[in-house]
Amino acid sequence: MQTPRRVRELGITVGTLPTGPLNAITDVAGVRVGQTTLTGDGVNTGVTAIVPDDYAGTLPAAIAVGNGYGKLVGSTQVDELGVIETPILLTGTLSTFRVADAFVTWLLARDPSATSLNPIVGETNDGHLSDIRRRPITPTHVHAALDSASPTLPLEGCAGAGTGTCALGFKAGIGTSSRVLDRGTVGVLVQANFSGVLTVLGKQLPAEPIDADGNSCMIVVATDLPLDSRQLGRLARRAIFAMSRVGSDYSPGSGDYAIAFTTNRTPTYADRDLRTPFQAVMESVEEALLNSLTMAQTTTGHQNHTAHAVPHERIQNLT
Repeated sequence: MQTPRRVRELGITVGTLPTGPLNAITDVAGVRVGQTTLTGDGVNTGVTAIVPDDYAGTLPAAIAVGNGYGKLVGSTQVDELGVIETPILLTGTLSTFRVADAFVTWLLARDPSATSLNPIVGETNDGHLSDIRRRPITPTHVHAALDSASPTLPLEGCAGAGTGTCALGFKAGIGTSSRVLDRGTVGVLVQANFSGVLTVLGKQLPAEPIDADGNSCMIVVATDLPLDSRQLGRLARRAIFAMSRVGSDYSPGSGDYAIAFTTNRTPTYADRDLRTPFQAVMESVEEALLNSLTMAQTTTGHQNHTAHAVPHERIQNLT
């Protein structure tokens, strides 16, 4: 069992823009992440919560759909109004609805006057390594992920909603990265679970395909740049574009979604100045996806299926 290491520790530098201190979505001030991980007895799944400190006042947001073969609770209201009014949760496919219900309970407890809520819950299918039909997520797991949200470096690889996911023929999971710009920070978190041929800085590292149902990716982009919802939609689309850099084949059964939000409610950014934010998103997503792989560990789960971690030496040999 190799020690999980982030891709930069393996000598791979993605792009040219500087990272934040943690190289994580939590480099964006006021953004926290909490996770609950379930393992054992054929289960490898969990919950990942992305929690903006000031979500209750609504924050500008947008969603981009690369391929809509998936479940994303709350997406139509975000499209209609251009804001989020809750944290964002990620989990396994068949637990989406239990997570959403428990999420609403958590939100109602914090707002006694609420009569309408729009919880945002996304998913990827972890059924290759987890007994997905058991739907093991309980309200306790959901509330623990939300209550434990922290501004520290989130756990990557086999953690939270990434505990049972696979990508590009290897064990994958949660990954994160960030870039610092003159006017603010862009950070991303990914739940990687899609097919294709792993590509690192343009060089392919083929693996045996994993015969798993569902090949999807959830991407959350956070920033403090003063963007409106239309501009955030443009960032979200670039996040999905960036999947191609690591070798995604955008398969027909894939649910590829990106959610972008800003903690800044005063949009003053000119469209002509979006080149560097676009670059920041593309670089951050590429690196986060690679981190989701290099930080994962070989996992055996449901029906004795095994997904192997990408051998670090194969990546190091590229440098």
